[in-house]
Amino acid sequence: MPESKGRDKASYTPPPEARTTKVAPSSPPWFAPVMLTLMVVGLLWVVVFYVTQQKYPVPSIGRWNLAAGFGLMMAGFMMTTRWK
Repeated sequence: MPESKGRDKASYTPPPEARTTKVAPSSPPWFAPVMLTLMVVGLLWVVVFYVTQQKYPVPSIGRWNLAAGFGLMMAGFMMTTRWK
């Protein structure tokens, strides 16, 4: 019995949307240093507040120095969620 010829298969070409690769936008170069600086300054703020027996960094605001220090740390932490 005679054998039939096989067909030549066309090479695979991906769909048009798969050909273009989109590069995810990265963070600006200043983003990571600012993020780390905020976290470190906040930590130092709280440490200075405790080491100086609650007199510094800003004596007039008293215990609100803790809120300021933790606020700086939280701002840095919130920036980590946007870092790419």
